Amino acid sequence: MSARVNSRKVRDETPGASHPKSPRSTQRKSAPRNDEQEKEKASCSSKLAESQKDTEENPSKDLQGAPEKAKKSQRPESAKASYASEFQENLKSRPRKSSMYIKSKEEAQPNKTAKNVEKKAATLCSASKGCTVDHNPNKVLQAALEKLKVKKSQRSESAKCVNDIQTKVTEHLKRHLDWCKDINVLKTGSYYENVKICEPDEFDVMMTVRVERVNLQPFLENGAFYSVEMKRQTKRHPLDQFVNKDNNIMASKMLTDFREKVKEAVDALPYDVQVERKKPGCPAVTLLVKEKGKNISIDFVLGLEVPSSWPEFTLDGFRIENWLSKKVKVDQRRKPFYLVPKYEGRGNAEQDGVMAKDAWRISFSHVEKYILKNHGNSKTCCEGEQKCCRKQCLKLLKYLLQRLKEKHPEEMDELCSYHAKTTLLHACAARVKDSVWAVSELSHCFQELLKDFEQNLRACELPNFFIPSQNLLNGFSKKKCKFIADLIENQRNNGFPIFC
Repeated sequence: MSARVNSRKVRDETPGASHPKSPRSTQRKSAPRNDEQEKEKASCSSKLAESQKDTEENPSKDLQGAPEKAKKSQRPESAKASYASEFQENLKSRPRKSSMYIKSKEEAQPNKTAKNVEKKAATLCSASKGCTVDHNPNKVLQAALEKLKVKKSQRSESAKCVNDIQTKVTEHLKRHLDWCKDINVLKTGSYYENVKICEPDEFDVMMTVRVERVNLQPFLENGAFYSVEMKRQTKRHPLDQFVNKDNNIMASKMLTDFREKVKEAVDALPYDVQVERKKPGCPAVTLLVKEKGKNISIDFVLGLEVPSSWPEFTLDGFRIENWLSKKVKVDQRRKPFYLVPKYEGRGNAEQDGVMAKDAWRISFSHVEKYILKNHGNSKTCCEGEQKCCRKQCLKLLKYLLQRLKEKHPEEMDELCSYHAKTTLLHACAARVKDSVWAVSELSHCFQELLKDFEQNLRACELPNFFIPSQNLLNGFSKKKCKFIADLIENQRNNGFPIFC
């Protein structure tokens, strides 16, 4: 539409507005109105009406207010080019956008690829408070691993303290408990598996008593809990004092005796030590030690060493043939297994004359320790330059769950590091090649591990690696599992801002 028509529109809408005069070179003398002028005026009016209608439907075409249009209508033709550029700038700067325009623009955008999502996630993480890494997701994880490293000086100090306490407690038990004279020490847990994160402040020590002739009966259908019946002995056995009328070893009575003697040993220790209050279903006597400004927790776990074939519930589990070889599997299955005094649910719940508090849970912590220390598909894994990221992935998953638990303690109270370890063991058995776990593939491997865990959570099912019939998420509600899975997925898709 010409500037002349626009000026007429402005004069119609703002009749009282004054307009500056055009320069003399562009002024034209008005001619008397005739029939042709009246027709021209009618034609302009209809065009003006159509223009107003179009402006209402598309607000972006409405450029400026009436006074400004009136001024432009009187400007020389030679300045139209510069005014056109102003028109484009004003159009871009206007905040108003029609909903149809916005919708069409969103629909025109192509779907984001996985790499674009990964870059955006890293950008979000780097923008978080305290995050100093660049947009590379791998560097986000590497920075987190640096924070998780246990300092050698701290490791040495803590280990010295724990070893001294463990030695003194063991000596006290051997002197004052007749059934502990031949007790053995089995050091297990994340510290001894070299997957401890942050600080060396938690240690697990299993104190085991060997039982040669026993008969195991499943206490629950999942195959993880058993009653232990002492078979007829040729001579009196030290554990006879803990058996009931059916010759079943009562775990609760044996644990009570063990706990009392550990407390006696603590009283004679030259350390600031307290014995933590007993927790229902917990097989450990926990010592809380304050040493050089550090808090250290030591779990002394009572255990029975059973030198016999593994229970039949393990036949479909422990699938490491393609990962660590059939020979390793056979060798590990020939080793004894262990039973610890742990139960689920109510302690006075009874089954076949045995109360839950007197049942025993099977443990393969010694095998887990071996696997994590010898985790390669090839014997040379993690020797020299051939490094894998299996342990790094486990550390990151444990750290992620720890941080999420700090923010959501009620929803994640039941989740523990054993869920993370089990997830890794399943992943290693499924993706066996060391090249798949190359340290250069850390970001991808961790993403895949999290996807595995999310899938388990959404299905509310995480099978025990050794006993597939036991679901480690059995006590979790579907709502809770979904909540945790959503938290993990959100962190995974947004570059792990919780690590920054």
